[in-house]
Amino acid sequence: MGKLLYGMITSLDGYVEATDGDLGTGAEDEEVHTFIGDRFRHVGTYLYGRRMYETMVFWETAHALPDAPPHIVQYARDWQAADKIVFSTTLEAPSSARTRIERTFDPDAVRTLKAETDHDLTIDGPNLAAQAVAAGLVDEYHLFVTTSVVGGGKRFFPEGVRLDLDLVEERPFDTGLVYLHYRLRPTA
Repeated sequence: MGKLLYGMITSLDGYVEATDGDLGTGAEDEEVHTFIGDRFRHVGTYLYGRRMYETMVFWETAHALPDAPPHIVQYARDWQAADKIVFSTTLEAPSSARTRIERTFDPDAVRTLKAETDHDLTIDGPNLAAQAVAAGLVDEYHLFVTTSVVGGGKRFFPEGVRLDLDLVEERPFDTGLVYLHYRLRPTA
């Protein structure tokens, strides 16, 4: 059975997208990028909303960029090897291999997908992830916290959801970014 992971870069005050679009610094570093690649290399399926998919499809060809450093090539190869499911009512066709489009997010279908796979999945993008969090589907949370407080935008955690989590791992980086890994606390 696979676990569903939700991880994103967030501001110190919990926003994954700031009102002005800038979350601050800390994630552009090679060490951080390599860590993120290593942390999620085992993922076999990415679940995306349209906007996040359109951002991430860059990795379909990033390995071919002139002078691409090894950590970029590795991340691109890992991304290309995974399956992608894009939840969108507007996207006509995928622009990457191993990608299919679903018109609606169905929590029961994701539950079945988790149960039938032997690899982990990620859900990426705050709007789509909010649906998975609310449905109780997310098993682990991976926050990459910047040094900035941005005061508003799209939140990492959706409003109105109570979660009790256990801290599994933390790691500070020289850039000031801090990685926090949480698991859903087992219910008694």
